Amino acid sequence: MNWQELINTEKQKPYFQELMAFVEQAYQTETVYPAKEDIYRALELTPYEDVKVVLLGQDPYHGESQAHGLSFSVASDKAKFPPSLRNMFKELESDLGIKRTKRDLTDWAEQGVLLLNTVLTVDGVKKAGSHRKKGWETFTDQIISSLNDRAQPVIFVFWGNDAKKKAALVTNSQHKILMGVHPSPLSANRGFFGSKPFSQINAMLEELGEEKINW
Repeated sequence: MNWQELINTEKQKPYFQELMAFVEQAYQTETVYPAKEDIYRALELTPYEDVKVVLLGQDPYHGESQAHGLSFSVASDKAKFPPSLRNMFKELESDLGIKRTKRDLTDWAEQGVLLLNTVLTVDGVKKAGSHRKKGWETFTDQIISSLNDRAQPVIFVFWGNDAKKKAALVTNSQHKILMGVHPSPLSANRGFFGSKPFSQINAMLEELGEEKINW
């Protein structure tokens, strides 16, 4: 299995054809993020066989120079600093003593962290959730199901209620699931801070005989 095979299979299905028609139209008439060439960037940077961790986000950021196809990640340090990512960095420092300033998380993706959003495009004017329920959720379900079928264990990280709904797709017991509160300002104080997710992930990787993530 590789991601291109999965995309090619989904392309044959009516839901995906409808989704692509919607997305194509949106790019022609609206301000859509990320750039078209970055829609599948998470899959390009983290091949199927290299996935160690899935860090599931919701939909892309809708501010300028932010979204670039990786959940939680920001393309440019000059762009607005999203509060969820700021809270993740606070917890990272509290958890592992790592003071991270670089907001582009490409280095995580290259180490096997699949930074996947449940919805892969957004309208920058209509904003958050504007491309939900158009078919992306079905596509990202397929990605998670394909990883569930893999013999090599994967750590699935589901933060927040939207992400937790996807946990039902992980049915094979060799995989590990880490569920928690979303790092957004609305919920971070209700259990995200102090949850030590980064050290927990590394402990799980060690247990599996995998190299830890350099966060």
